[in-house]
Amino acid sequence: MALIDYFTPMKIIEAILVIIVAYAISKLFERILIKPLEKMGKKRSVLIPLKRLISIIIYIIALILILLIFNVNITAAIAGLGVGAIIIGFGLQDIVSNWIAGVIITTGRIYAIDDVIKIGDITGIVKDVNLRSTILTTYDRNDVIIPNSTIIKEKVINLTSGKNESVSSIVFLIDYTSSIKEAKKIIENILKKDENVVVDEKRKREIRFVVRSKEWTTEMEILFWINKPKNEEFIKSRITEAIKKQFEKENILPPIPGFLRKNYLESKIKSRKKRK
Repeated sequence: MALIDYFTPMKIIEAILVIIVAYAISKLFERILIKPLEKMGKKRSVLIPLKRLISIIIYIIALILILLIFNVNITAAIAGLGVGAIIIGFGLQDIVSNWIAGVIITTGRIYAIDDVIKIGDITGIVKDVNLRSTILTTYDRNDVIIPNSTIIKEKVINLTSGKNESVSSIVFLIDYTSSIKEAKKIIENILKKDENVVVDEKRKREIRFVVRSKEWTTEMEILFWINKPKNEEFIKSRITEAIKKQFEKENILPPIPGFLRKNYLESKIKSRKKRK
């Protein structure tokens, strides 16, 4: 077939129309998807790669249509580029999977900047979200970069959901002979006095206890709300120190094996007498 048969005026016009339509569709997607996301406050670091990804997909489809218009054997072309396509495909596999996961995260509003989230064993504040990765700042001020494709496979817990309050917990172990009632009273008093602990029954911000019995031990898990999730570890540290100090003062004992309990109590009594 002569070259002129491939490039007839009608086919050239059709190809130009395909390019114009592809451009129009690209702009339409930008208007109905990208613009609303901009108004919602999404960052340019997320929107620009998303815009490029959509444009690439649209223009690839347009290219295929143009090849069909000019009667190019697409199957043969793909077969000829098969080895290269496989190599490129493997090279871009992680990038593409991260981009797709990034689109799911950003459009699905799973979490946003400044949310406190838990991914697997990692808990941190969302510092940045883009199409390739999410950056978390942990309580010890380290930045952790997690690929979005990894996040999608993990269980994600949003501890704040855009708010400044989250549930926290502390576990205490006391001796099985110590009064659970007295221990609860001490803990509640300390929590209610702390400026970072939220107690509001109308909003279901309560202090709750989960008590478990074990050998020589009563395990007490305390669940409570805090108003500064970013400082959770430091708040828990301060509260733990205050409770431990009050436990010692009120003789709420740590877990002690039975054969050591007598010696432990005698040493405590002697130390108190010396202080007096």
